[in-house]
Amino acid sequence: MAEHETFSTRRAEAADSRGILACLREAFGPFRASYTPAAFADTVLDPESLRHRFAKMTVLVALNRSNVVIGTIACDVMETGEGHIRGMAVLPDYQGAGIADALLGAAERELRLQKCSRITLDTTQPLQRAIRFYERNGFRPSGKIDNFFGMPLFEYVKNLAPE
Repeated sequence: MAEHETFSTRRAEAADSRGILACLREAFGPFRASYTPAAFADTVLDPESLRHRFAKMTVLVALNRSNVVIGTIACDVMETGEGHIRGMAVLPDYQGAGIADALLGAAERELRLQKCSRITLDTTQPLQRAIRFYERNGFRPSGKIDNFFGMPLFEYVKNLAPE
């Protein structure tokens, strides 16, 4: 079963693009009906928007023993100096197996290296399991709500303690 399978995380490469897109589509597919079409497209990406993400953000992947992308996350330092995370996804068969923890930890380490002391991420109401995961990992709602292609987008924040 997937929860006993070993995996590794690393910085994504262009060759991982197909796997990243497949992971995003499969992970967010069950929520498609809860998203506006534009919000869903912005969440699951396409080859061009993924190239743009690669150009602006650090994209990380989790790979199984067969080097199949089973999870992904992206992070970047904003103009404010805060770190920002987006695009976290884990294939459904691998959810609950520690992949999300490893990806979030890798993103936090990357942002610490870039001297961030605070991280933000945005999420939507349908992603209740993800919200519980983020809260277990120290993220708290900031109270900021933006419009995400016609649906509410809730900001969560985490202050990073100095190492």
